[in-house]
Amino acid sequence: MDEKIFLCSSGALIDAQPAVPFDVIYEGLTCRAFAVRHKGHVQAYLNRCAHIPMEMDYQANRFFDESGKWLLCATHGAVYKPETGECVEGPCRGNLVKITLSESDGNVYWHTTHNLKIFVF
Repeated sequence: MDEKIFLCSSGALIDAQPAVPFDVIYEGLTCRAFAVRHKGHVQAYLNRCAHIPMEMDYQANRFFDESGKWLLCATHGAVYKPETGECVEGPCRGNLVKITLSESDGNVYWHTTHNLKIFVF
């Protein structure tokens, strides 16, 4: 069953700026996740590189390259599309695990699914 959970205010996510972190339970494990805004749209993913499951941010909550066009894994150099989580360069062994977000009335919400459950913000 899908449940809509408040994540943050819309103003907390600015294009290509630091992410809003949150924790989820994924496949029975507590995992860090992050939400970003890119080209006006909010996106969220597990903070786990598809190459080797390590956190990706090069500084706390920073995932975008200098151009603000790509999400980067600081450890492995993998490059991901912010819109889809698709790996486009570097050691690609799949794509980022996408988390469904929605935005309404000045707030951002994430949606739990059968494999992603709320843990703590």
